[in-house]
Amino acid sequence: MDIRRRNNVSVTGRLDGPVVVLAHGFGCDQNMWRLVVPTLAESYRVVLFDYVGSGQADPSAWDERRYSSLEGYARDVVEVCEELDLRGVTFVGHSVSAMVGVLAVAKAPERFSRLVMVAPSPCYIDDEGYRGGFSAEDIDELLESLESNYLGWSAAMAPVIMGNVDRPELGEELTASFCATDPDMARVFARTTFLSDSRQDLKSVTVPTLVLECRQDVIAPREVGAYVRDTIPGSRLVTLEATGHCPQLSAPQATARAITEFIGVA
Repeated sequence: MDIRRRNNVSVTGRLDGPVVVLAHGFGCDQNMWRLVVPTLAESYRVVLFDYVGSGQADPSAWDERRYSSLEGYARDVVEVCEELDLRGVTFVGHSVSAMVGVLAVAKAPERFSRLVMVAPSPCYIDDEGYRGGFSAEDIDELLESLESNYLGWSAAMAPVIMGNVDRPELGEELTASFCATDPDMARVFARTTFLSDSRQDLKSVTVPTLVLECRQDVIAPREVGAYVRDTIPGSRLVTLEATGHCPQLSAPQATARAITEFIGVA
């Protein structure tokens, strides 16, 4: 298996710099990071990739059984790091990829030195003493709508997820990204994303961790950011002056600045 081709791996920036791996969320691909990459590339070796089933990853590598669990995506991350022999990695995961990063760090602790979680949510469903932002009925309805009419769901939900109603071009970009994803693969990834519960996994994180949240986010409310910070020992929470679920697009300079201040420059 050609891992670089499978995951459409690309590398940019300072080849002798500290390594930063950027991982996209559901319905997206590595292009979602393009506005923060130039800043990061000044100081770091930046590695980008697409999960199988997303972007320009090799569709022939799709395995529904593997990608019905966040463990499958974490295996992709570890295999990319092994293929490029990356060490001392700062893993930056957006949305569901923040939890994928938690699992990847646990699988290969020798490869990772830091974790940055952008708009994370370990569990989207409300529970006793925990607010994820959605009821179980909400998630069932969301998944049912997605599975019955994926393109329609994408057109309706992407602008809501993006927020920033005064900047409709952002919602249009996310809609286009969702719609470019194979519907059958997207359905599997959606179920894996919205039905996962990674709360117990947070307690195992031992690397320095930065949690980035937006001041308003319909997918990951502020209570979630506080929960992640309180559950990961020694982690730090930064609230970006941004709205919506994709600050790498809506507030790229603030996002890049928070990441670089956390990592520092070797």
